[in-house]
Amino acid sequence: MGTTPMISAILLAAGRSRRMGVQKLLLPFGGRTVIGHIAGEILRSPVDHTLVVVGRDAARIAEALAGRRVTLVTNPDSGGEMLSSVRCGLRALPPECEAVLVALGDQPTLTAELIGQMIDAFRAAGRGIVVPVCGGRSGHPILFSARYREEILTRYDDVGLRGLRHAHPEDVLELIVTSPSVLSDMDCPEDYRRELAKLPGNHTRPIGPRRAEEPTDF
Repeated sequence: MGTTPMISAILLAAGRSRRMGVQKLLLPFGGRTVIGHIAGEILRSPVDHTLVVVGRDAARIAEALAGRRVTLVTNPDSGGEMLSSVRCGLRALPPECEAVLVALGDQPTLTAELIGQMIDAFRAAGRGIVVPVCGGRSGHPILFSARYREEILTRYDDVGLRGLRHAHPEDVLELIVTSPSVLSDMDCPEDYRRELAKLPGNHTRPIGPRRAEEPTDF
């Protein structure tokens, strides 16, 4: 008797938030933390299994996610590129995984509805890579077949997951969406204030105007 195929999510939470000046994933957002809000949307979606890749702030992230059905995976190279965290998640995937959703830990506009649409499109269209597109621009998250696991573990060091899309254009399904939220994440305080402003009835006090000049991790 075979195992049931499943969709796994890899939520990237190992970044150091250098441009924000504080750990952005732990900032308040909608009555929770940013990472708690995003994890909640993933868990509300049709995803079957969720991995959260953490770095040097692992203990604080774990506390923010306490009680949630997620598995934490530590990236020992938390100062590395995003691809190193993706690979940590891929190595921890269950064998029955059919496809992988890679989500950014600093994109609080991610919704369970979008994830559901991407999974439906993946299963209906027979394509191995699904990306949301708004205004002709590709956004996040990305969903891809688990058959690409070994390829991602051994290739694309310089370009990340963009390299996967460019290597297999015939297998890419562009899911057209109307919301530009798929194009935005949070790197600096201005980004955080922008995302807070989208929350209905928001009363969260934003952080101050500090802005560093170091490059973002995501």
